[in-house]
Amino acid sequence: MVWPNNTAMQSSGVRMAEHVVPHFHNTPGVPVIEIGASEFMCVGEKPPFDHPHIFIDMGDANEAICPYCSTLFRHDPSLDPHAARPAECALTEPLTP
Repeated sequence: MVWPNNTAMQSSGVRMAEHVVPHFHNTPGVPVIEIGASEFMCVGEKPPFDHPHIFIDMGDANEAICPYCSTLFRHDPSLDPHAARPAECALTEPLTP
């Protein structure tokens, strides 16, 4: 959504530049990752074994499957948006090539 001053906004009213999209990976190879966000990026595994970094929006659903790595992500609203269960699946360090 674009507002009159050409600032991109989300429907929640937060400027998109202020919204950091959470990133998650499945390097441990677990069947399900519970996450606190319903919009996020899946990177597959940590580099250099990552797949194309894709944005996934669960919408009204509480689960989504990554089309690249087939990881099942399940939304848990009790978690922080950048948190995951297992915790090591939350990508907290910057990605470097």
